[in-house]
Amino acid sequence: MSAPAQTADLVILGGGSGGYAAALRGAELGLSVVLIEKDKVGGTCLHRGCIPTKALLHAAEVADSAREGEQFGVKTSLAGIDMAGVNDYKGGVTAKLYKGLQGLIKSRKITYVEGEGKLVSPTAVAVGDTTYEGKHVLLATGSYARSLPGIELNGSTVITSDEALQLEHVPSSVIILGGGVIGCEFASVWKSFGADVTIIEGLPHLVPLEDESSSKLLERAYRRRKIDFSLGSRVAKVTPGENGVSVELENGKSYEAEIVLVAVGRGPVSQGLGYEEAGVAMERGFVLVDEYMQTNVPTISAVGDLVPTLQLAHVGFGEGILVAERLAGLPVVPIDYAGVPRVTYSEPEVASVGLTEAQAKERFGEVEVVTYDLGGNGKSQILKTQGAVKLVRAKDGPVVGVHMVGSRVGELVAEAQLIYNWEALPDEVASLIHPHPTQSEAMGEAHMALAGKPLHSHS
Repeated sequence: MSAPAQTADLVILGGGSGGYAAALRGAELGLSVVLIEKDKVGGTCLHRGCIPTKALLHAAEVADSAREGEQFGVKTSLAGIDMAGVNDYKGGVTAKLYKGLQGLIKSRKITYVEGEGKLVSPTAVAVGDTTYEGKHVLLATGSYARSLPGIELNGSTVITSDEALQLEHVPSSVIILGGGVIGCEFASVWKSFGADVTIIEGLPHLVPLEDESSSKLLERAYRRRKIDFSLGSRVAKVTPGENGVSVELENGKSYEAEIVLVAVGRGPVSQGLGYEEAGVAMERGFVLVDEYMQTNVPTISAVGDLVPTLQLAHVGFGEGILVAERLAGLPVVPIDYAGVPRVTYSEPEVASVGLTEAQAKERFGEVEVVTYDLGGNGKSQILKTQGAVKLVRAKDGPVVGVHMVGSRVGELVAEAQLIYNWEALPDEVASLIHPHPTQSEAMGEAHMALAGKPLHSHS
């Protein structure tokens, strides 16, 4: 006999970034909340994405520092990479954050259900024999690492980022299919760890969603780092063999490596979960929503990687909070996705907010552009990093795009976000005094140049 239905104001299916943010904010606003997750609260970001990959990238940075100490007058050398030690460090970071998140869920008196949930009506989710009835249901089932048609993942030599994070050795050579954020980050890690790395990207540039100037700066840096890449050519065939994997491209070129990482993006987890049966409108597996994250079914909303918006953890947080506040009766403002910061945590980093130059020209017609080379920035020279801060403004209007490449520039994107979202004029930012010597000065100097009063740069 099935258990009687348990009721709540909000039933959330999926405990990743979007789901748990909605749960925490909803509970804070006095809603009764049921949060259902089949694996671990925190989802992809905490357990198989942002956090563990950034831990690997930091370990890679430490390896580079050890290898390159001599150029700073410090006699260091790299004895090797202890992947067991790296994985312990990575796992420790995740475990601590996971424990903290569990504590938060408990302290907000959220009913947490561990199990596979399925939407069984526009207001109910079933887990086994128990049904959870809500005034509103939030779908937040996230995404999975996709492959390409005809490429069979085997979990050992043809892998996704999920397996890449669990590797217990440094591969001697890797081919990465996909030059987006995930592909470029793993390329950076493995190169720092001592592997030979080749990236295959079907589009004309690495990080193809970024401003073309940022892509070109990253490509130049990767050439210096001896990370190989093939652009503008698609994969024809991937063949695992006894001693590794061979990859053939449509242009006739072929490559061989110990491991192939398939990093061609993430697809929505939506099949077999009862969405279509409940009448939820979908397209290519994504759940369709309006600007307030509402589906075509009035009692159902959806957030995170499940909907066709930017697949970023912080976007999931923002969307989840928006839904919770809307349901609690607070006034909410739709998310301006162009105003969301984007960072690729490779070496060097690529960070941006707002429109690319091409997008700005399309929207505004006439634009003004300034590029400030990090060669003129004292802290960047101390760090021995190269790159630039590029600003795009609508003619005589506010700054509508900030694009940066260089070590640690991800830390500068918070100020860039304020500049874009508060529609700042170059003069307004130019009048702010940035601390010296910091990389943040590059932001100030770029705005001074755009305002027509360059200091440490040529007009």
